[in-house]
Amino acid sequence: MTRVLSGIQPTGEIHLGNYFGALRNWVTLQDRADAFYCLVDLHALTILDEPGVLAERTLRQAAILFAVGLDPLRSTVFVQSHLPEHNQLGWVMECQASVGELSRMTQFKDKSARRSGEHISAGLFTYPALQAADILMYDADEVPVGEDQRQHIEITRDLAIRFNSRFGETFVLPTAVHPAAGARVMDLQDPTSKMSKSTDSDAGLVNVLDDPAVILRKFKRAVTDSETEVRFDRATKPGVSNLLEILSACTGVSPAELAGRYHQYGPLKSDTGEAVVELVRPVQQRYHDLLADRAELTRMLRVGADRAQAVASATLARAYAAIGMLPRN
Repeated sequence: MTRVLSGIQPTGEIHLGNYFGALRNWVTLQDRADAFYCLVDLHALTILDEPGVLAERTLRQAAILFAVGLDPLRSTVFVQSHLPEHNQLGWVMECQASVGELSRMTQFKDKSARRSGEHISAGLFTYPALQAADILMYDADEVPVGEDQRQHIEITRDLAIRFNSRFGETFVLPTAVHPAAGARVMDLQDPTSKMSKSTDSDAGLVNVLDDPAVILRKFKRAVTDSETEVRFDRATKPGVSNLLEILSACTGVSPAELAGRYHQYGPLKSDTGEAVVELVRPVQQRYHDLLADRAELTRMLRVGADRAQAVASATLARAYAAIGMLPRN
């Protein structure tokens, strides 16, 4: 069976773009692949400035993952820092990477530029090596990613090839895969930009855990255009097309077919907001139920960590043996 691995940082709330673009696909994958899903809390340290918050954020993010439909019996869901093997293999990968390779990483340039004048962690520079370890640790065949993560899979492959060439065949070479096209969720106030939690304002951002009244209000205020025709055309009508794509993702009806059902923007905004509210209602209920029983939530993560560690420890031992490091006993 194909082994699939994905990770998510516990650095903020899950919005519709995350849900339609990644998490819904994760749920589907657990029925056709050996799926490993990692809460990469160590990566969150690269931009974490506030003490005492990461554990709670990680637990809440785990609750969201289970609430959207991940099943601890059908997929392996675990916290990165619960397995020291990640750090250990991460150092091995750092020693395979060159300064030149790391300096060319686009995300390092972008993230460090956004933090200009602030503390820029060395971890921002080296974290592709840890990310490579995260992937190679589990012999992942496929890594579902967006286009912005393609470079990270390329450097992971490069490091694995370099290691295998130096020390013998050890690591599986992962392949970046792009999930079947889902909803392309754009900001409700700037429909030419992807919905993102890094924007200056959250007026166009819809989080899965937002109160229903907040969701409806944000959709009613969504930017459209000065025309009146409801037409699916991303190039000339990005705002209207964004609403149609979100409604399509909720209902399973194509954007073009939905467009034919509306003659005014107001009803389209209202119906899209209502559809989103109904979509996230059971997710929110399950999320709150999980947080009310933290012992069970912790147990679910422990099940995933135990399963992941069985694979991780074997891979690390294989890598150490290939290098020729001195065994403990």
